Amino acid sequence: MTSKFPPAPAFGTADLSNCEREQIHYAGAIQPHGALLLLSEPDLTMVQISANAAAFLGLTTSPLGQPIASLGGTLARSLAAHLTEPLDSQPLSLRATLGPRPDPLQALIHRPAGGGLLIELEAPGQDEAEDRPIAAQLETALQTILVSAALPNLADEAARFVKKLTGYDRVMVYQFDQEGHGQVFAEQCERGLEPYLGNRYPATDIPHIARRLYERHRVRLIVDVNFQPITLIPPVSPISNAPLDMSLCALRASSPIHNQYLQNMGVRATLVMSLMVEGRLWGLIACHHYAPYFVPFKIRAACELLAEAIATRIAALQSFTAAQAELSARRLESRMVETLAREGRWKNALFDNPKALLHPTRASGTALLLDGEVTTAGDVPATQDIRAIAAWLDAECTAAPDDHAPIMTDRLGTACKALASIAEIASGVLAMPISASPGAYLIWVRPEEVRTVTWGGDPTKPVTMGDHPADLSPRRSFAQWHQVMRGQSEPWTEADIAAAKLIGNMVSDVVLQSRSVRLLIAQDQLDRLRQDVAASNQPVIITDIAGEILLINQACARLIGETNQPLGSLVDLPSLFVEPKLLAERLQALQKLHLSWRSENALRRANSGTTPVQIRADPIFAAADRILGYVLMLTDLTDQKAASAARRHFQDGVIEQNREAGDLITTTSGLSYQNLLRAVVENAQLAGLEITDRIDPTRMPEKLLAVRDSVRRAAILLKNLLG
Repeated sequence: MTSKFPPAPAFGTADLSNCEREQIHYAGAIQPHGALLLLSEPDLTMVQISANAAAFLGLTTSPLGQPIASLGGTLARSLAAHLTEPLDSQPLSLRATLGPRPDPLQALIHRPAGGGLLIELEAPGQDEAEDRPIAAQLETALQTILVSAALPNLADEAARFVKKLTGYDRVMVYQFDQEGHGQVFAEQCERGLEPYLGNRYPATDIPHIARRLYERHRVRLIVDVNFQPITLIPPVSPISNAPLDMSLCALRASSPIHNQYLQNMGVRATLVMSLMVEGRLWGLIACHHYAPYFVPFKIRAACELLAEAIATRIAALQSFTAAQAELSARRLESRMVETLAREGRWKNALFDNPKALLHPTRASGTALLLDGEVTTAGDVPATQDIRAIAAWLDAECTAAPDDHAPIMTDRLGTACKALASIAEIASGVLAMPISASPGAYLIWVRPEEVRTVTWGGDPTKPVTMGDHPADLSPRRSFAQWHQVMRGQSEPWTEADIAAAKLIGNMVSDVVLQSRSVRLLIAQDQLDRLRQDVAASNQPVIITDIAGEILLINQACARLIGETNQPLGSLVDLPSLFVEPKLLAERLQALQKLHLSWRSENALRRANSGTTPVQIRADPIFAAADRILGYVLMLTDLTDQKAASAARRHFQDGVIEQNREAGDLITTTSGLSYQNLLRAVVENAQLAGLEITDRIDPTRMPEKLLAVRDSVRRAAILLKNLLG
């Protein structure tokens, strides 16, 4: 089958029309400040080398085809102790000698995709004196990061520490938005340099393939953008019979297009660190120098450690913000449940205090559309416009695979041209479906945010055309270019969306509960209400006063699964659970004492497994002395239990990593690294607490895993710093 896409251009052959797909990880060349050796295993014979390897090592003949031990020095012996390690995701650092060269070299070792053992060699650099106070600087930086209470302050401190540690002319903290555009969020630069703070750069400046490499290889150094690349001999790896995958190579040659881009900015050397927050590329710490500049490995490792700690703190701050929004939403839920129980009019609690409904999502207005009625609070469009928004939402729900997911846009006029006229008051829309019926939504709106965006060069002109078509190059002008943005609101954040989901699901549950009551009271509306209740995503069982089941909706049927006999009444229910006696006793109390209760139990599965569930049971009163029936709502607790397990696993893992790393890290040259490790672990534990404080458990395990991975990487970096 022929692909409809043209083949990806090989490294160095891309132009501005296809650079997005350039195979930059197959560079086939390195920067000239080091040398590269690819060894076959287990014989550790050099099967591919950089063309400068002999000169770099002081050899008179090429070492290609020789075992590395034959060159002499201490590297082969040091390497032997690590050959059983995976070495496939984070390079190992060793200080050792090799060949006739007398000075110790910095060796970075990993196993590339395709096989073999790849060794990169660098001279340590004159700046790396043994008494350099890296540990003291790191300890101060980590403690400052740990107490940073706001993102702007954290970013400012990050830029300041990295500049002091590295000595670059300019250090920027660069954050990506939802569309991939970047903005300089914080900056430290030498006097006389034009500040870039606040500048935005289009997503096209960093191709997707480069972003993926930033996710894998967290620190990227270019010593001189005018370097002449050193090719590999032979060009293809004899182990894989394919170009060598250089994704994790510190020496990998950079793309000619990227070099031209930097040259057009007047930049000669760069160091870039990835900020990976919750497993995603949140942004970069980008360092620029206006002359060739080499940063030794230990300083780069310290920078990577800082980047890991900063990213962990960003995750904690984001989770804290989201947790605060969720807490506000839970308070609103409590008031609504109380009002429903006391007055039967749950909308009163929802709209009597508009701030409680608007604050969790940071919206300016809100509207509830239910049963043909529109209830509003705050600054909202006219009723007919709100109904038009609902019609657009219905169309979006029809096209979406998940009919109970939030729907959002920060450019309503772009998403629906017919609604462009209300952009001034409702450019941003965040909505939650609250019923299976069309047109039933809880909607939040935000106004148009007219603002002037400062771009680092005209984003509509990413290339420059010379006298001939072949003269295409990245844009040469980076002068500030101002653009007035209209028709767009402040983007909805993850915290806004999480709060909307929580409130929307809460309202959906109350609507379902209310409709369940009405189903028992108003039999003439049974068919329509049965459809609404049956189609709800919340599992529910409705019975009459005798406990005979009137309705089990589809969500509940899916949760319970197939049974040998149909459920006719409440007495049939306990047999489906792991603790039937406990449930039977509670159901008897429900019918005899008419008391609401909540309980956890586990459903049996045909495959001998179980599903944890929460059961909420409520009597339905027609009057104070008359019961109509009962409503049981079941909630699948699988995600919550997984989140609890993730919490325990996270804490145990951090403690174990702390212990293992502590065994490795003692002292070196009189500088204690124990305080650094404690700061890293404490930072991670705080982030873990903020993440586990989140009420929504959906992404909690992966968020905790990302923090644990950050601690693991930090421990390895500390070990490398000692090496």
